[in-house]
Amino acid sequence: MAKPLVSDDLWAAIAPLPPPERPRRNGGRKPVSDRPALAGILFVLISGIPWERLPAEMGCGSGLTCWRQLRDWQAAGVWSRLHLVLLERLHGADKLDWTRASLDSASVPAKKGGAATGPNPPDRGKPGTKRHIVVDGHGTPPGLTLSPASRNGSEMLAATLDAIPPVRRRKPGGRPRCRPGRLPADKSYNHRFRRDECRRRGIVARIARRGVEDSSRLGRHRWKVEPMLAWMVRFRRLTIRHERREHIHLACNALPASIIWPRQTRRSG
Repeated sequence: MAKPLVSDDLWAAIAPLPPPERPRRNGGRKPVSDRPALAGILFVLISGIPWERLPAEMGCGSGLTCWRQLRDWQAAGVWSRLHLVLLERLHGADKLDWTRASLDSASVPAKKGGAATGPNPPDRGKPGTKRHIVVDGHGTPPGLTLSPASRNGSEMLAATLDAIPPVRRRKPGGRPRCRPGRLPADKSYNHRFRRDECRRRGIVARIARRGVEDSSRLGRHRWKVEPMLAWMVRFRRLTIRHERREHIHLACNALPASIIWPRQTRRSG
């Protein structure tokens, strides 16, 4: 039998997060339950099919219903809270490595345009969006941002670091953690502004200097962001930006970035 799209562990984490169901007017049709709707969202993201082609026999409701669920939960902050809950689980199990982080970006075509899009130089200037991801020492992504494809990746360093939420400890005492100790980066981040941004956040920047250091020496730490970028595009819906609305596209990226945590738990355990 195929594995369920929504595992029991994932559902246990997300079940308390959605807002209460709105009362229906004049009775109305009974809405699809949250768990089947989440399965429909994941099926669209994994398969890459259009929302309107979601198979009815899956019992997830229509594609439009799942899309609305994705939109409403994004507006209610469900995906950001899910991300924080899962990070706190890893942190409580000592499976987040705050000693260092890695950061990189990847561009995808944005054929329908929209906010956070711009000319993509590798794609002959066609509209594109760039996703920026920061991962910890184990490869878990605590922060993600979007920008136009035309923006230099180094310009989003501060915003991506600030996207890491404060992760509380399960044990009493101590402050929430939201900053890595070190940040290895290649020569594309070699700028005084980038080093100052790290310094203001209490992060030691290990950025290769042009003409002085070989960035390959930092590869033994910096490579850990590459598997995460590759894992994201296994969700075929994310190989191209189909959503014109930036917050919807951010939600499509945030959910896959969050559910990597069971893989990290098994690998680190």
